[in-house]
Amino acid sequence: MPTVELIELWRGGMLESVHRGHAVVWDAGGMVAAWGDPDAVIFPRSSCKMIQALPLVESGAADAAGLGTEQLALACASHSGAAIHVTRVQAWLDGLGLAEADLRCGVHMPQDKDEHRRLTCSDTAPCQIHNNCSGKHAGFLTLNRHMRADAEYVLPDHPLQQAVRTAFEEVTDEPSPGYGIDGCSAPNFATSVKGLARAMAAFANPQGGGRGDAMRRLVAAMVAHPELVAGETRACTDLMRAMGGRVAVKTGAEAVFVAIAPDRGIGIALKIADGGTRASEAAITALLIDAGLLDADHPVARRLLTAPLTNWRGLEVAELRTAAGFPA
Repeated sequence: MPTVELIELWRGGMLESVHRGHAVVWDAGGMVAAWGDPDAVIFPRSSCKMIQALPLVESGAADAAGLGTEQLALACASHSGAAIHVTRVQAWLDGLGLAEADLRCGVHMPQDKDEHRRLTCSDTAPCQIHNNCSGKHAGFLTLNRHMRADAEYVLPDHPLQQAVRTAFEEVTDEPSPGYGIDGCSAPNFATSVKGLARAMAAFANPQGGGRGDAMRRLVAAMVAHPELVAGETRACTDLMRAMGGRVAVKTGAEAVFVAIAPDRGIGIALKIADGGTRASEAAITALLIDAGLLDADHPVARRLLTAPLTNWRGLEVAELRTAAGFPA
């Protein structure tokens, strides 16, 4: 089945742009709803960081290192590189007796405006701790030390990444057809949209101890610290705050978005085919509203989906709409 129209942009009474994609809602009983092709294979990118963090918790490495909820939230984060992020990751590495050079995520300027300005105005170069994935990599380093494995923990055949792949395939309940190298240099294992939704439903319906406890702890950490999972003005942070800690959400590059709703027992996964973040944020907002998890009149919902778009003079010039039949 091909992609379907999910989000539209209208200007001057005319349809200007259309974002197509796939979306799946899953619960403990199976697929609740789907648009597009549930079997479409995608790279989940950063939307699956809570899966990548499972071995950290399941192995006992998190407890052995004394990690708290802030560190677990950062392990699932694509943070903005703000002071609240970089200071915590630095302290985490210090506690491990490790340094920035032990990370393998690479360097980029932070998204956070204040930290970006501070670095620019002081003529200071960013470091790997500013990387949006530095929390995930601090988690990898914590697990790697626990495993007593070699330093190149991002290599696909490294025992750590093999542990991640095993967890990934178990919670998606399907073998991964392969991997790509993510922006942070770690392998990103492919799965279907329904596999990703199935995994999110597993986090929403954790069973027993062991992995179930690990899932509960990671979701609880995300919703307890939404500011650490992304950052101020970011969709993940704002949506989790708007839903009062009832739902964990996580974006991924190239317009992937997931949601975990324990009180409803559902997981959601979506992919916008053109990679447009604007559309993935609007689509997840629409699905959360449809599921009764987010008030359509909440300012965050309006900003991401229903409010008119303005130009540089503040004039209302366009609007986003859900396509016919989406959500339903």
